[in-house]
Formats: sequence, C-alpha cells, structure tokens
Amino acid sequence: MKLLYFHLMTIDIKQLINHVISASELELLPRFNQVKRDYKADGSIVTKADLAMQNSLHKALQQAYPDIELLGEEMSAKQQHDLLASGKPLWCLDPVDGTSNFAAGVPYFSVSLALIMDGQVTLGLVYDPIRQECFYAQRGQGAWLNDQKLSPHNVGLNLKQSIALIDFKRLTPQLSTQLITDVPYASQRNFGSIALELSWIAAGRSHIYLHGKQQLWDYAAALLILDEAGGYSCTLAGKPVSDNQLTPKSTVAALDKKLFTDWCQYLDVPSFSDNL
Repeated sequence: MKLLYFHLMTIDIKQLINHVISASELELLPRFNQVKRDYKADGSIVTKADLAMQNSLHKALQQAYPDIELLGEEMSAKQQHDLLASGKPLWCLDPVDGTSNFAAGVPYFSVSLALIMDGQVTLGLVYDPIRQECFYAQRGQGAWLNDQKLSPHNVGLNLKQSIALIDFKRLTPQLSTQLITDVPYASQRNFGSIALELSWIAAGRSHIYLHGKQQLWDYAAALLILDEAGGYSCTLAGKPVSDNQLTPKSTVAALDKKLFTDWCQYLDVPSFSDNL
C-alpha cells in the first residue's frame, strides 16, 4: 500500500504529457490518413493506429507506474468490466478519439487519458497531435491548455447567440426534430472527437454541448478538464455524467453558468439546478 501511495503521489504531469506526445509522434502521425479501417462488432471503426497507440502507451505507463493498470478502449468488454470492478487505480485511455476522422484524413482527433482512483477521475489529459495542444487537469488544481490556465468566464451571449457542438446521430428523433424546428442557438457544429470537443468547450471555443451516448474513455479526462475550468455538465436525465461505470452516458455541458442554465431549460433537463 505504501508503494502504491508513493507512485500515486509522485505522478509527474509533464512526464505524462511527454509520454503521450512521444507515442503520438511515433504511432499516430505517420499513419494519419494512411491506414485501413476495420469495423468492430458495434459498427465503430478501429485501425492499426488505435491498437499501436494503446500498446505503446500501455508499455510506457507500465514502466513508469507499475502499480496502476490500464483500461483501454481497444480491450474486450469483459477486461474493461473486470478492471473497473477491481477497485484499483486505473488509467482510462482512448488511444484515438475520432478514429473516423483519423482514417479519412480529417485533422481533428485526440488522445484521451484519465486516472481513476477510488471511483473518481483525479487527472485528465487530452492531446491534439495536429495542433500540438495539450489540455490537462488535476482535481482541485485547475485546468490548462499547454501553459495557459483555463478560467471560468461569462461569454456575454444568450442562448440564441451561442455556437453549439451537437452530435445528432445519437439523439432521439424527437429531440433532433425539436432542435431543427425550434433552433435555440446561432449555429451548430459536430467535429467528431468527444474528448477534444469537450476540451474546446472548456477553452471557450464553443459555448454549449450535447451528445446522446458517450463511453467512459470518451469523456473521463475531458469532463475533469471542463470541471476544473469552471464549467458545468450533467446527463439529459439531470444526473452526474461521471460515475465510473461503463454504461454509456448522454452529456449536456457549457462553460458559462447562465448558458448552461438556459440550455438545460430548453432541453427540459430535470433537476438541472442540482448541477450548478
């Protein structure tokens, strides 16, 4: 126990960033738009880059922190479940968030790495290899974009003036229809990397966010970054998104408190005030 405690207290965030950057330069960038796509049982895309990136980071993290195991997206569901059920500290990794973009040559994808301890994400890192931007946070210590601290701020816009990041594919037909026929925002985008989009919300690059079905490795790191930047989030049911479970979650989010309130009211999110 003392050895484990020592390792957890001596995690060097800069060293962690260097591991992710090195693996990205070795395994991702040379394969960008140069890989064949395969399909998993759920229809999602996987490439050799996903597997190579996960293996590379697993080795680096195992060497640096041998007492912390890795839960990766490219593992079997049973392996993932067993790791979470163990209650041990875990790295939670999405080696390429935005694989469809990566395989198609669209320069918008990221690497997402979180540390889960005692059922809580305590560290999160999202790296954009194309722009060489690293978003990161440690619980209670704030959030950063490279060397710039991310801070809460009122953008001074109402809901009708906001830019929304929305993935329509995973919303109900009823909600999608409502958003199209009763447009509550100025404009809408969907870039295709959950972790990076949430990090952009944390950095104020868009204003409101909605996704109907995210996995733990998609949001674990980025939601900590958003939270430490002063942002807000909940599910469409008004519950906390992060609960250290493998069940997919919807996510409603914003950096600005008033925009979050208005966005939740429009979406009819129950008990959204509990998340303020």
